[in-house]
Amino acid sequence: MGLKNSHPKLFPGDIVEYPRNKYFSHFGVYYGERDGVPYVAHLTCRDSDTILPLFGRALRSEIKLDPVEMLGTKYKVNNMLDGWHSARDFHSVVKPAIDDMMGREVTFDILFHNSEHQATLFRYGVKKSEQIETIYEHIMPAWKKLMERKEL
Repeated sequence: MGLKNSHPKLFPGDIVEYPRNKYFSHFGVYYGERDGVPYVAHLTCRDSDTILPLFGRALRSEIKLDPVEMLGTKYKVNNMLDGWHSARDFHSVVKPAIDDMMGREVTFDILFHNSEHQATLFRYGVKKSEQIETIYEHIMPAWKKLMERKEL
């Protein structure tokens, strides 16, 4: 993926990308510092009661606020839609939206509500996943029959 452990300077509202494997990364929004510790808001399924790995879905996921270093030491700033959309104001729009979502249950779905969608929704007000678009043509044929039979 070409990601380096560069630790670029983060600004509140920046999208932080953590590589997970060759297909996917985990995304969060830099929230700022509390007591000198930098935090990232991210969609997580790690505490989910029900995970359906076949369908890439986890029930009762949530937005969590975790220290940057807890999510990993290899990350990069990836404000991927800056060329198409202007970033929303962090203090008046993004931060209140993050605060409002914390503690709410969310269904984490790898195709339709993943961490990249959530991060772009906070920053730009749109749901967009560049990673999903590149692999969707491979996923869709495997799920087509399940969707037709309403098993998905």
